[in-house]
Amino acid sequence: MNREHHGTRHIPVLLTRAAELLDPVLGEPGAVYLDATLGLGGHAEYFLRTHPELRLVGLDRDTDALALAGERLRPYRDRITLVHTRYDGIADALAAAGLAAAGTVSGLLMDLGVSSMQLDEADRGFAYSVDAPLDMRMDATTGPTAADILNTYSQGELARVLKVYGEERFANRIAAEVVRRRGRQPFRTSAELVALLYDAIPAPARRTGGHPAKRTFQALRVEVNAELESLRAALPAALDALRPGGRIVVMSYQSLEDRVVKHELAERAKSRTPVDLPVELPGMGPQFRILTRGAEQATAAEVEENPRATPVRMRAAEKIVEDPA
Repeated sequence: MNREHHGTRHIPVLLTRAAELLDPVLGEPGAVYLDATLGLGGHAEYFLRTHPELRLVGLDRDTDALALAGERLRPYRDRITLVHTRYDGIADALAAAGLAAAGTVSGLLMDLGVSSMQLDEADRGFAYSVDAPLDMRMDATTGPTAADILNTYSQGELARVLKVYGEERFANRIAAEVVRRRGRQPFRTSAELVALLYDAIPAPARRTGGHPAKRTFQALRVEVNAELESLRAALPAALDALRPGGRIVVMSYQSLEDRVVKHELAERAKSRTPVDLPVELPGMGPQFRILTRGAEQATAAEVEENPRATPVRMRAAEKIVEDPA
């Protein structure tokens, strides 16, 4: 759930490992780095500083983050193109930078989830620990808020969102209570929702598995921002954007995202030759080579320095260089 913190003392999540994976391809002549979740530009700043000829295409749906990143990256302004879009807008972002949608990117980073800036700004409504309007939009310029969802979805729709996106086992009970209470007064703030969750979730369950609001807030955030739909659309475009030998690094912060990433990379790393054939058919071999062993996690030292790195899961892959015709 973390991209980077406002403060200069914060180190972007898994920066050292991301650098190990991406530095070899970003130092090549004409290299293009695409940061699909730019945030405040912490990873991008490192790569631009390290590779003096590197070109950046940076995407973010949050206009505030994009403006702050632009200020941070001002020393490199001649080498950057920043685009206000979700990460499933990769093809359009590359077009805005004058690049083809396929085969042009050397290294690509997707650091998924809600950023520290968004968590720390109380009026965004992402955190259940502070009372704030139930907004949860990463792009505050468009779309329904979490309050809109709570106040308009049917009981069945709410239960589905909580069960699928939050993996909440008390989804039906919570949805029924939401519908009952909103009949008296519409939901407006996070404190109102947290109070409901304490009442709806049985006491024994509240004592295990973290804060009782964690799963519901995650589910609402995913629904508000269409996160999984965006990710499913973005990953194929991201993989197609890479040139042969190019690399992708994806950092997920919840199991639903990680499953999507794992599946997409595994499919691209499989041979498409029928299993009963003794030789690999031309053009039917694996398209990618997996670079990580399973999903890598933050070290104990990094978690101690930045607790928000605790849930991170990193996966990486390299596009296989095609054999000459």
